[in-house]
Amino acid sequence: MLTIPGMPRGDMAKPLLGRRNVESNPDLAPAVGRTIGILGSGDFARSLATRLMYSGFQVVVGSRNPKRCTGLFPSAAEVTGQADAAKKTDVIFVAVFREHYSTLCALTDVLAGKILVDVSNNTEINHHKESNAEYLASLFPACTVVKGFNVISAWTLQSGPRDGNKQVLICCDNQEAKRTVTEIAQVMGFTPVDMGSLSSACEIENIPLRLLPAWKIPVFLALGLFLCFYTYNFIRQVLHPYIWEQKNKFYKIPVEVVNSTLPCVAYVMLSLVYLPGVLAASFQLHYGTKYRRFPDWLDQWLQHRKQIGLLSFFCAALHAVYSLCLPMRRSHRYQLINAAVKQVMEKKTDAWIEEEVWRMEIYVSFGIMALGLLSLLAITSLPSIANSLNWREFSFIQSTLGFIALVVSTLHTLTFGWTRAFDENQYKFYLPPSYTLTLLVPCTVILAKIFFHLPCIHQRLRRIRNGWEKGRHDLENPLQQQESICAR
Repeated sequence: MLTIPGMPRGDMAKPLLGRRNVESNPDLAPAVGRTIGILGSGDFARSLATRLMYSGFQVVVGSRNPKRCTGLFPSAAEVTGQADAAKKTDVIFVAVFREHYSTLCALTDVLAGKILVDVSNNTEINHHKESNAEYLASLFPACTVVKGFNVISAWTLQSGPRDGNKQVLICCDNQEAKRTVTEIAQVMGFTPVDMGSLSSACEIENIPLRLLPAWKIPVFLALGLFLCFYTYNFIRQVLHPYIWEQKNKFYKIPVEVVNSTLPCVAYVMLSLVYLPGVLAASFQLHYGTKYRRFPDWLDQWLQHRKQIGLLSFFCAALHAVYSLCLPMRRSHRYQLINAAVKQVMEKKTDAWIEEEVWRMEIYVSFGIMALGLLSLLAITSLPSIANSLNWREFSFIQSTLGFIALVVSTLHTLTFGWTRAFDENQYKFYLPPSYTLTLLVPCTVILAKIFFHLPCIHQRLRRIRNGWEKGRHDLENPLQQQESICAR
């Protein structure tokens, strides 16, 4: 193991690939021990140098002021001038900002024939007409420029790759240079991903600047549902008593109205996870083929199911916390005292209502089970957990248990409503209770799922997904159909 004096011991002190791993892969063995150059002395350059050295490479750092920067790097790393560093290696990481590329022009002759790995990023998406890597290639036409390591942070380089951030996107016009950088990334413990030619550098540089791109639509959907249900519950629980009974119920706005809204959003969002699958199955049954492309809106919907499901779990978890906090409110204590005084004034010795007791027991039990299933779905959607499951296990949890969670949530909602849906006093401004509205989409999904599991429908859908097409195989006998499926 390579020991670097002056560096803290911890995760960094353990190579991501040990000597045994390197020796077992002959393609990686030649890369270990080679000298790698770095131009730059910032945070990323220091983290990169440390990770390279713990992976078995020799590192030479080129700096404009080597004496000042020597103490910032591991003592085993050679810190020297930029020109001297460029002469000692054929692979050089350019860890400087785009604005400072021009300062390297004095090294044009020294860098000729070298592989330059551009690790820079922009401050804004599409800030320049050409990518940083293409701009660097135009400044040094005698060099081979490779774009890579820009999606890896300095923290990741220090702590080592983790399950959520171990991919290194690489692009280059020269296959041999791309292979060299790919080997270096593999020895460092990362997973290189070939993104093609250098023209892909602009897209790679935009990736770190995007703020949760896959979450934009699901978050807006959740906020839209929350605002709609919150307004609906506000009208029923606060505005109606104020207008018709002259009662001030505005104290319900911060907690009770929110707590009435969160389960509505969670329940509908959960049903929206499985509704696109129902629509996709209907689409395939209608056209009798799996080879017809889904509409763009349905395709986007299918791709956002994970985010929609996690937001559903988030709202359900908040609902559980809010529900536990309801008895802590001062208003709840006053209501209990008023109810006790009223019971004494009416000379009631027993307020026990058997039906209400059973309803609440069943309602809470279903709620706990639904939240537990949603927690399991959320945990298994994490990359570190999902990667440890095979496809059948992952499909069983996300599809079968997910559908069971939807059914249990429906039972939770039905036991909450009980017979109150038929009580005319529950209709404020002629508006039905909010839970009756939330049942529309989930019940549609449940009934559609049951329909698709009918033997005749299920068999036809399975044949379509195995490659059967309406109009093409209708005249084939069963043996020919089986041979056609096997041929595919």
